[in-house]
Amino acid sequence: YGMPGFTDLLPQIAGAYREQQTEIAKQSAWLRAALARTVPPPASQSALTSAPLDTALRELKDSFDEVEGGLGSAPKFPHPAELELCLLSGVTQDDDYAQQMVKLTLTKMAEGGIYDQLGGGFCRYSVDDEWSIPHFEKMLHDNGQLLSLYSDAWLVERHPLLEQTVRETAGWIMREMQSSAGGYYSSLDADSEHEEGRYYIWTPDEVRALVTGDEYAVVAPHYGLDRPPNFERTAWHLRVAKPLDVIAGHLGIATARANSLLDSARRKLLAARERRVRPGRDEKVLTSWNALTIRGMARAARAFGVGEWLASARRATEFIRSTLWRDGRLLATCKDGTAHLNAYLDDYAFMLDALLELMQHDFRTDDLEWSRALAETLLDQFEDRAGGGFFFVSHDHERLIHRIKSGSDHATPAGNGIAALALNRLGHLLGEPRYNEAARRALNAFKPLLAQNAIAHASLLTALEEELAPPTLVILRGATGIAEWQRDLANRYLPHALVVALPADVEDLPASLRKPSTDAVNAWVCRGVTCLPPIAQRAGLIDAVMTSPA
Repeated sequence: YGMPGFTDLLPQIAGAYREQQTEIAKQSAWLRAALARTVPPPASQSALTSAPLDTALRELKDSFDEVEGGLGSAPKFPHPAELELCLLSGVTQDDDYAQQMVKLTLTKMAEGGIYDQLGGGFCRYSVDDEWSIPHFEKMLHDNGQLLSLYSDAWLVERHPLLEQTVRETAGWIMREMQSSAGGYYSSLDADSEHEEGRYYIWTPDEVRALVTGDEYAVVAPHYGLDRPPNFERTAWHLRVAKPLDVIAGHLGIATARANSLLDSARRKLLAARERRVRPGRDEKVLTSWNALTIRGMARAARAFGVGEWLASARRATEFIRSTLWRDGRLLATCKDGTAHLNAYLDDYAFMLDALLELMQHDFRTDDLEWSRALAETLLDQFEDRAGGGFFFVSHDHERLIHRIKSGSDHATPAGNGIAALALNRLGHLLGEPRYNEAARRALNAFKPLLAQNAIAHASLLTALEEELAPPTLVILRGATGIAEWQRDLANRYLPHALVVALPADVEDLPASLRKPSTDAVNAWVCRGVTCLPPIAQRAGLIDAVMTSPA
């Protein structure tokens, strides 16, 4: 392809090294200096404020597409961390516009081609502004984060489309991405049979041959098969083109009947698609991506009360614990039974965050102890003890030309942001101020970057909000009826509440959780070091959480 071969390249490199050592040394020094500038400069000791939160929300609003939803223009990515921040601000600050940004974006995405209309799950990004044609690769980390976001949005909006999207995406993860051993695989390729999207696209004749006439009368207008092709001018990629109620009215049938016909047709099309040559699957099990998905599955399970999803998250958690947790340290990846590579900041931070979500649904003391062990390793092996924040690689990692300490979100949230958030929460849960102080140091370390480019640091901003207003800790304890109390809380969007339900027989609890156990359920609601008197009536619990002590 007009490029030099390796055997031609090597002598050129050797010659340059012999003849240009002075210039190479200068370039090396320049490169090291440039890399050093990526580490946040020392921060002032001024107090943390909400100013970066206000700036980021304003910038997110400026970049919002009011017609098609999403942030910016094509190629359009989901941006779950930023949308989660908008949802949080929309509810806590009573900001209707921020809330509508999330609602429109999630609706357009779920109706678009970026979402797999037959099998569930989201592709990597959309190549157009309308979310119609994706890059067809499906990534585990995207779907884990979007499960959490759609579940939270459903708690706020109660829109059936959001629920359907969660149910189908969770189903796809369990069906196609979870190994028999429990871990989640990494991705599905965009290509099959050497063509991108081939597995997913259709022609009207293919669809017509698989469904009944009544089904086709609904499917064709709903998915745009009665319109010109939208994929490379020759094929159709399914997306919602016309609402079902409109189609039902045109056909003179009830919307429920139209929905039944659509569901029947979708099952037939999915069954036929599964007989095609499948895209390749990357069967690496990555600790960090698994942790994001464990959290997503557990979050969805708690919001919707689906035990199957919790069981899936538990299986993945036990796989990580049994296969990738050795001698008190995590490993980063596992493939074909071989686990290796020292884990990175994201692995520890995301796993800690996932365990905090799991414990709110299904409290286990071994999860609590594992959380403590992960937190201790974060402090011992990753914290920048001089400047605050956390390096991406551990202190005992092989020596590198530069140790990254980044706070910006990309395809996955920033390890520093999730570490600060999770450590602060764990500190309140355990009554361990060292974790809260480490979180505060991280936020202080990135304070200059938050001031310069707030919009790029949504995860850190979420952590900042909980530093400024500590999370509300809700402890439930009792022998009978505790599940109903849990459901009362899980059925609401309470982003700054940390809820743990402790059965009567749980022992070996830290002092912060050591509450007296009785047959009846009692609730303790605390913020920081201030707690309300024990609550013995379910009717008063939500009001107490919503108005917990400042």
